[in-house]
Amino acid sequence: MRSSYDSLRRVWHAAFILLFFLGFWVGPVCLHPQCLDFKPPFQPAEELTFCVMYKDFGCCDSAKDQELMSKYYRIIDNFDDHGYATCAGYIQNIICQECSPYAAHLYDTEDPSTPVRTLPGLCGDYCSDFWQKCRSAIPLLTDDRHLAKAGRDRGEFCGRAGLDDADYCFPNLVNNERLTRNLGRVGADSEGCLQLCLEEVANGLRNPLAMVHANDGTHRFFVAEQVGVVWAYLPDRSRLEKPFLNITQAVLTSPWEGDERGFLGLVFHPRFKYNRKLYVYYSVEVGFDERIRISEFRVSASDMNVVDHSSERIILEIDEPASNHNGGQLLFADDGYLYIFTGDGGMAGDPFGKYGNAQNKSALLGKVLRIEVDDNDRGPLYKIPPDNPFVHDHEARPEVYAFGVRNMWRCSVDRGDRHTKEGKGRIFCGDVGQNKFEEIDIIEKGVNYGWRAREGFSCYDKKLCANSSLGDVLPIYAYSHKMGKSVTGGYIYRGCEYPNLNGMYIFGDFMSGRMMALQENRHTRKWDYNEICMGMGQTCVFPGLINNYHPYIISFGEDEAGELYFMSTSFPSATSSSGVVYKLVDPSRRAPPRQCHYDPLPIRVKSPLIKFQPKEKLIGVEMPHKRPKLANTQETTSSSSSDWLHDLMDLLGVQMTALGGTTPVPSPASTPARPHTGRRKKGKHGSETRPPNGALRLAGDEEGRSDRGRVEIYVDGEWGTVCDDLWDEKSAGVACRQLGFRRALKASKQAEFGEGRSLRILLDDVQCEGAERTLLDCRHTGVGMHNCAHYEDAGVICGNTD
Repeated sequence: MRSSYDSLRRVWHAAFILLFFLGFWVGPVCLHPQCLDFKPPFQPAEELTFCVMYKDFGCCDSAKDQELMSKYYRIIDNFDDHGYATCAGYIQNIICQECSPYAAHLYDTEDPSTPVRTLPGLCGDYCSDFWQKCRSAIPLLTDDRHLAKAGRDRGEFCGRAGLDDADYCFPNLVNNERLTRNLGRVGADSEGCLQLCLEEVANGLRNPLAMVHANDGTHRFFVAEQVGVVWAYLPDRSRLEKPFLNITQAVLTSPWEGDERGFLGLVFHPRFKYNRKLYVYYSVEVGFDERIRISEFRVSASDMNVVDHSSERIILEIDEPASNHNGGQLLFADDGYLYIFTGDGGMAGDPFGKYGNAQNKSALLGKVLRIEVDDNDRGPLYKIPPDNPFVHDHEARPEVYAFGVRNMWRCSVDRGDRHTKEGKGRIFCGDVGQNKFEEIDIIEKGVNYGWRAREGFSCYDKKLCANSSLGDVLPIYAYSHKMGKSVTGGYIYRGCEYPNLNGMYIFGDFMSGRMMALQENRHTRKWDYNEICMGMGQTCVFPGLINNYHPYIISFGEDEAGELYFMSTSFPSATSSSGVVYKLVDPSRRAPPRQCHYDPLPIRVKSPLIKFQPKEKLIGVEMPHKRPKLANTQETTSSSSSDWLHDLMDLLGVQMTALGGTTPVPSPASTPARPHTGRRKKGKHGSETRPPNGALRLAGDEEGRSDRGRVEIYVDGEWGTVCDDLWDEKSAGVACRQLGFRRALKASKQAEFGEGRSLRILLDDVQCEGAERTLLDCRHTGVGMHNCAHYEDAGVICGNTD
């Protein structure tokens, strides 16, 4: 009896919490600034002279400002002096709301598929005053005959001119400090995490690990896959069907999860437009030896979108004593030299020789190398730059530019501030740590970065670390393995489209999927840290934007205009085609229109084109859709109350079932039953309340945690398990959202949470696109049909953090 009472008490306690939460939920939601063109607002390049209230930040440039001023004078010419004195201010305010940073909300047009209102939303008192004094202006302000006709009656007009959410009508919006105090800044959540959005650019790639451009004015971009294929993309994001480069037969890699060998780097010569040269970095097998190879290729003389594979010239080969820590970055710095970033040779702790490869300047592993490859068609394939730091050191290789690095994974050259050029030429690298710390370094000539003496700011080899003659340089930032276990170096943002991001070094972590940013403090010269998370709520509700990405962040890239991208995958195997390229977007502010315009040079295309088809979806929020207002207010209230009550009762029913109750809380008789896809706790197998088809529960976690476990599904009267054949992050994401979580942190395989031997396997080969409501809505072989065993039972780890 005590148990039943406690269960019921917990259910009603949950209901009270829900009611309390809904009290806030139905209140105003903090919408994101958005213009009528469905893009973020901006700071006008030229000061506005008419809509001066939005001269610092809004949705109008000077051309639009002049257009609105002309409209104003056409209207005001219809008034006498008294009408001008009474109405001019109202008319200017109403017209100028097109320039408001929240124009899309004022005009109730966040959904691009619905027509734009002809008047902004007006607050009740303001609307009444306007109607009382200036209602003759209504037909001049709008060509909506229904609205003009409603102007004869104050109540009807203000009802049509109002907004459902009074926080977003004019002038309340202007006075709402909660909305306007951080206007135009990168939004941050309650924990200070910067909220950005993404745009999907390419998909279906096999471990995409480099995105580069040729700097030839065509604005093509090239994406390299680990297997040894490089694809060419046009500015409209269509892909050429024929690969730009395909050396899969030579590249050494495997389908093993996490194999670090393969095609690892690609860079175009700074004068590619004239010499058509590019350089690649990849793993090869020569006899029984594994090596890294840096080669030069030329683009075909007959097709600018295909490499002449017969043109390969091997610039440099280095023996690899182990299969990991292969480095892989190639880049040309501002000095015109080719920089090569090698790993320390693999294994743990750089065990090669007395001090390891990284500290041995006579070895090419664990180094930053710098060579000259200009004018190499005759004579040596490369020359040593005369100012390389160790050219006169007989115990050092002359190619060495810097040393003491472990495995620098992704480096970049700072383009410098667009106006001042501050920071131009700096080289930033992420250096993957051993077992405690990951670090970010700025590369300088002749510098020792400390490995294996140091890992991050900490000593790794204590005896070597105590050697005062090391002269090693500390990183600009390091983080512990509580935050991530494999840094992926990024870029300093120097693009045009998102001014707020200028100067931010944006990077990530391959293992944790964490996105991070550093920004230099000009006063202290230290680097301030911010985490980056995907915008939730309304933050990313812009056409074409999404707010989620696959967790394994492989690499970052820039396009020719300097905009920033990154690549990630849901399964880190060189043969898994789950890789996606994303563009980073700041939803709080953009550059003024036409400021970032460029005209790509024409591209002669001989290969068929594959049109880009985006697959990723915005999660956690539905795109807004307008609904017609019902004439009968009471009918609206009744309908919404019924839906609300149904949802509450539905949830309480699930709570009762989850707690082992045998009698569900009844739903209103007028509302048909429907499956509940919210979070469920594990219920008793013998419960008399039958779950809906497709319901899920989690089982098998030894600590009884509710956010992880073996996925068990209810179909046609029985519980069963799901096989992990084809089980991936998208399918796990559907399961987690069905259980009430925001995302899947892991798609668990191989019965990580035990084998459900007492149950049948009900689903196999589950393939979800990501937007399905239940796993039953995804593709699968059929209920009860499978060719797997319980040692392949699938599971999930769910979470609400990014």
